[in-house]
Amino acid sequence: MKMRIYRGVLVVAAVAAFVGFPLFNGLVLADNKHVSEALEHAKEAVDHGKQGHADALVKHAEGALKHAEMAQKDTKNPHLDEGVKSLKDAVEHGKAGHVDVATKAAESAVMHLSEVK
Repeated sequence: MKMRIYRGVLVVAAVAAFVGFPLFNGLVLADNKHVSEALEHAKEAVDHGKQGHADALVKHAEGALKHAEMAQKDTKNPHLDEGVKSLKDAVEHGKAGHVDVATKAAESAVMHLSEVK
């Protein structure tokens, strides 16, 4: 009788783990959607900066900044905060035409945003 109860408990725990883990994993990924979007835009900003396209760099850095700031409302993370700072620098320097400095700032944002996940 005890063996049957233990086996039943083990089956229930296994089923709960197989069902619960993907469910909670999906919820965590949903929270990081803005971080993922910010990271993608920041990478695009870096690519355009390396090509010398200040206007496209600014456009993507602003998009990344928008998503990163939305992520800050849900997530407290020092890398996210540093990423936002770097994106603001990228936008500022990109608008001033300092493509090299803006690209470095966008690269820094990519590094920090990559660490948020």
